[in-house]
Amino acid sequence: MRKLQNTLYITTQGSYLHKERETLVVEQERKKVAQLPVHSIGHIFCFGNVLVSPFLLGFCGENNVNLAFFTENGRYLGRLQGRQSGNVLLRRVQYRVSEQNPVPIARNIIAAKIQASKRVLQRQIRNYGENAAIQSAVDALNISLRQLKGAAELDVVRGIEGDAAARYFGAFRQLLSEKSGFSFDGRNRRPPRDGVNALLSFVYSILGKDISGALQGVGLDPQVGFLHADRPGRDSLAQDILEEFRAWWADRLVLSLINRGQIKPQDFVTEASGAVSLKAEARKLLFQALQAKKQEKIVHPFLGEEVEIGLLPYIQAMLLARHLRGDLAEYPPFLMR
Repeated sequence: MRKLQNTLYITTQGSYLHKERETLVVEQERKKVAQLPVHSIGHIFCFGNVLVSPFLLGFCGENNVNLAFFTENGRYLGRLQGRQSGNVLLRRVQYRVSEQNPVPIARNIIAAKIQASKRVLQRQIRNYGENAAIQSAVDALNISLRQLKGAAELDVVRGIEGDAAARYFGAFRQLLSEKSGFSFDGRNRRPPRDGVNALLSFVYSILGKDISGALQGVGLDPQVGFLHADRPGRDSLAQDILEEFRAWWADRLVLSLINRGQIKPQDFVTEASGAVSLKAEARKLLFQALQAKKQEKIVHPFLGEEVEIGLLPYIQAMLLARHLRGDLAEYPPFLMR
């Protein structure tokens, strides 16, 4: 169990939540571990086998406490919506900002993405010494960040992001160990045509689904974003937030698995179409590595509190909702210092 600001995250399996007068009681193994006034809680996120009493369900619905349910791994299942949830107002603001003024949020997200990408490259230089190709990419990303400050149109932000991504992935092969046996000639997808791209796309897809569920959990529409254009079947807002996690979370995880020899070139299969995908055993190993990563703890750069990495999508969704409601002047994207 973890309380961050007005949100309660219940992750311990077998927890039981019930109402006691005007308080929420959390029990684990029939022992009371927490008792909180309900009026201090705006959201309760339950992961996995978490039981909630009918009286608490009714109380949350009556008092507009957002109660959302996810699988233990973070897949969104559903949420309780009371008579006056306020989510319609939140979504109206989301739609209005998306149509009329998406640039500030999009610019903040891409600034965080470029900074994180730069730090991945700089980490390689710190660990293994100077590298001309990597340093050139770092210099280019610094230019992108300066350009981004003055970007006032969405197409300009998208153009800067595209150029920065090309520079970053242009140096990405330098981050792969020569002993790994992997090669990388740039980013490709739909379908991925080599092992590195297959790994990147797979992890991006998993995190994207987590983010989509987190956005639904706070009442946002995952299909209406600020950076990515609306497209049938695409969760554009989830793809927006994913940009903050690509380099720091997904790319570093993929590089770690490859450079440590945990995943090898022979762990992939090439289809007749040219698409490359992971074999079953390697996919299982990747899931295990991702779950282990989610359990690691960091100090959130904006909240200043220790949190599990797996909760980051839910925290960022909450921060975005708070910004749209007017509680935060700007949306604070995730960026580790």
